[in-house]
Parts: sequence; C-alpha cells; structure tokens
Amino acid sequence: MRYSLRQLEVFLAVARSESVSRAATELAMSQSAVSGSLADLESQFDIQLFDRIGKRLQLSELGHRVRARAEALCEQAHELEAAFESTNEVGKLRLGATLTIGNYVAVPIMARFLEQHPEANVMLEIANTAEIARKVENFEIDVGLVEGELSNAGLAVTPWRDDELVVFCAPTHPYAKKRSLDDDALASATWIVRESGSGTRQSFDHALHDLLSKLRIGFELQHTEAIKSAALAGLGLGCLSRIAVASELERGELVRCKVPSRTFSRRFYFVTHEKKTPSAAARAFLALCRSA
Repeated sequence: MRYSLRQLEVFLAVARSESVSRAATELAMSQSAVSGSLADLESQFDIQLFDRIGKRLQLSELGHRVRARAEALCEQAHELEAAFESTNEVGKLRLGATLTIGNYVAVPIMARFLEQHPEANVMLEIANTAEIARKVENFEIDVGLVEGELSNAGLAVTPWRDDELVVFCAPTHPYAKKRSLDDDALASATWIVRESGSGTRQSFDHALHDLLSKLRIGFELQHTEAIKSAALAGLGLGCLSRIAVASELERGELVRCKVPSRTFSRRFYFVTHEKKTPSAAARAFLALCRSA
C-alpha cells in the first residue's frame, strides 16, 4: 500500500480546518510533521490535494473527489481497531440536531442508544438547519437531525417523522379568547419568531408565505425558551413546534391559537453525506430513531 492511514488522517484534518496549524493541534502533531505527511502523500502519487491560497489550504478538485472515500476508510479502520481491542464495535458517533429536535426529541433516543451500546462515544451539537447541513457537508458530524427541508448537493435527506407548528400567546393576550384567527388577525399581530436559517422559521414562512410582506415581526430569537418567555410576557404571538410548547399549553401558561386557514404541518429529516458509507454507530442510531 502506497499510503498510510495516518496520512489520510492528516489529509482529512487539513481538509476540515483548511489550516496546517489547526490540523496539527487537532492531531497533537507538530506543524512540520503535518506538512511533511501531506507532502509525502502528494509526492507519492504526483498529485495536488489542496490549492494554496495565502495561508489557507482549499481542497483541489481531486481533493474533493477523494475526501468522502478517505473519511469512510478511516471510519472503518477505527471500527476495526475497536473490534481488535474487543470493545463495542459501535464506537464513535457525532450527531447534530436542530434546537427543537435536540432539546425535545434526540436526548431520550440518545439515552436508549447508550443503554444498548454503553461503550459508545456520542457527541451532540445543537445548531440551526443551515449550520447542521454545513457540518454534514464538511464531515464534522455523521448524522444530522433537522426540521427544515434541504436541497444541498451531496447531502442525502431522508424523511423521519411528522411534526406541526402551533401558534400561541399568553392567556392575557387579546387573541387568547378568539375562537380562531383569520388572515387580518395574523397580519395585525406582533410576531416572535425564530431566526432565518432555522427549520422552524422556514416552516413558518412557508405556512404564511402570502402574508409575509404584511406581517409585523417584532422579535427574531435563536432559542425556543426565549420565544416562549417573550410570549408569556405578552409581547406577541409565537410559533413553535407542538412538542416544544406541550407542557406550557397543558398547564395553561400559554394558549394555543387556532388558525384553520393555514397548514403548519411539517417533517423532521435525517441528513447524511451521500458519498460517505454510514458507520456501524450511525446505522444503529438511525435504526433506533426509526423505531422510536
């Protein structure tokens, strides 16, 4: 074999960080050792894996083509190493989830996953849909769990489960006693919504697409708890996943506003890299999600 797994690890670390110094820190190597390993790999095959742009290293066309295969090969090597050491073959799992899924859906499934695979090493990142997609594209996470629809080239997006948004307000809000809200009421309200790039905001915009130019967006907040708190304070109408406000609605702290003329149903999705073979850990986690 004309290359080593360590050379592939160096290649992938530089690809993730676009920097020799940051890759060296990640791999606990000296910068000269990282540069030498990368140069040896390129020299062995007379290729160029990166384009040098100032101090940054960007993947060349060839680098882009081989990256997914290198990621898969290193993942399989780590699984084989775990098997040799007689540890759990499931190994490492890097998850990314949007705010609603991460806070209300993913953690209980992760708990069940760890019960079945107690030696697994699971990491969870919380971000909005756009950021999760970017991290999957960049091989920083293995599986993304998102609320928004995606059409990014190179990503495999698979429907998972149904969800719906609900419109809500404080019990003291004038709309709390209305039987339903028509378009005029929706346009007259002050709204408290998620930021652009989030799956919840995407679904909200889709449901009210023809009213967007008329809506009064009072607050754009990045966290569901902040939106609920603002609504509780009487600052306007909120719109979040039903599972995110279920407890507050049940206790009567928030009131659901019926909007019969609008459809707020949506789906959650799995996101993986279409060119990377899922690891044993990813396959086991996805199977558990589907059965949950």
